[in-house]
Amino acid sequence: MYLLGYDIGSSSVKASLVDAQTGMCVASSFYPKEEAEIMAPEVGWAEQHPEMWWEYLKKATADVLMTSKASGQEIKAIGISYQMHGLVCVDKDKQVLRPSIIWCDSRAVGIGEQAFNELGSEQCLSHLLNSPGNFTASKLAWVKRNEPQVYEKIDKVMLPGDYIAMKLSGEVRTTVSGLSEGMFWDFKENQVAQFLLDYYGIDRHLIADIVPTFGEQGFVTKEAALELGLHAGTPITYRAGDQPNNALSLNVFNPGEIASTAGTSGVVYGVNGQVQYDKLSRVNTFAHVNHTDNQTRLGILLCVNGTGILNSWLHHHVTPAIDYPDMDSLASSVPIGSDGVVVMPFGNGAERVLQNKELGCSIHGLNFNQHHEGHILRASQEGIVFSFCYGMEIMKQMGMDIQHIHAGRANMFKSALFRDTLATVSGACIDVYKTDGSEGAAKGAGIGVGIYHDHNEAFASLVCHAHIEPQISLRDEYLSAYQRWKNVLENEINK
Repeated sequence: MYLLGYDIGSSSVKASLVDAQTGMCVASSFYPKEEAEIMAPEVGWAEQHPEMWWEYLKKATADVLMTSKASGQEIKAIGISYQMHGLVCVDKDKQVLRPSIIWCDSRAVGIGEQAFNELGSEQCLSHLLNSPGNFTASKLAWVKRNEPQVYEKIDKVMLPGDYIAMKLSGEVRTTVSGLSEGMFWDFKENQVAQFLLDYYGIDRHLIADIVPTFGEQGFVTKEAALELGLHAGTPITYRAGDQPNNALSLNVFNPGEIASTAGTSGVVYGVNGQVQYDKLSRVNTFAHVNHTDNQTRLGILLCVNGTGILNSWLHHHVTPAIDYPDMDSLASSVPIGSDGVVVMPFGNGAERVLQNKELGCSIHGLNFNQHHEGHILRASQEGIVFSFCYGMEIMKQMGMDIQHIHAGRANMFKSALFRDTLATVSGACIDVYKTDGSEGAAKGAGIGVGIYHDHNEAFASLVCHAHIEPQISLRDEYLSAYQRWKNVLENEINK
């Protein structure tokens, strides 16, 4: 008895087959083997063909079935994770009308800002919990204004995961969690955000029917079953955006729990049990996977663009002769606080946590007679951690009690220095696991179909590879370094 999970990313599509009884992944594959194409017809644009995701999904599915020797009839449910905030438009025949405008496309920034200003911050934040920003609703408004001939043909709009579910089941449906990430959900009225649709002049009928995040969302059609080698009638029982799904994959469901990643960019995603928002919109708030009418579970999303990309830049341009573990060793040879060297890691574009300011990466306090590359390496890791903690302070102001961080064993979380610094400055324990989004989606499907009674049963097989406690005896030193970093940051912001 197996569960099949898909993760529809912008770089690849991954499939994982999980043994429902053991919770172990028996086969996984992804396509393409090199990063998928992202089209940029103009500066700041980013598009992909949804049909391309389907072709990659077919190849990944064929691989996992061949590797596992499993039959389609043995797969009891399907779950889907997907890149957030994308826009897919289809006509009445469910044919795609234009390439998907994906998450990293910035063409609708001005439209969202205008909506925020004209509707008012109180209206937007109290109902949407965010600025309309560059999210899916604003992207649809861009299509309406700039491609009216396309807009007139639209029957339904979807997120990338909704499109994949449609290809599997033939049904166009979405979730409250998905609508919230697109700015289509009104948390105050607990319904589709009609006031924003009216402002943009968007027809309500374009919004797909709503299904639960966990539960029956559709069944694999005969046509899809033939294409994929699956069994017709297999239920789709879970879908969520990649960041809520990453939290699910790390068994993060309860208020105060945090899921974090630190790849090219870094994410801190925390669960809040009350409706709150940041008045400066420095973090985003969406419905978490287990949010319901009767149980408030909101995902507070902090994204820092300049994280692992800084470490990668240092590897290629400062210490090209050594690998990452040796970089960590060299950084660890330097005292806490890097002997006064401070690094601002914000060299990968404007940062939402800094109210969309683009400060760039900068090094402060460098003394040519005292410091060496180890100081820059340590100060960079500290700077990344401090940027996380800066955002986590905003989360605490929103009522979150951060005590526990769950992270995947990848990227910056492989560094003991990084983990120790984050645990000690934040005051939270860190548990590091090995899992990924497609495996999490498979287990989410297991919850949705009723194989697992709850999330604790679904993730009972999740193995903690490292547990990190705050270093209480060193906390004053770490906090002093953090305060020095914040002082420099405030000076940079106020220049």
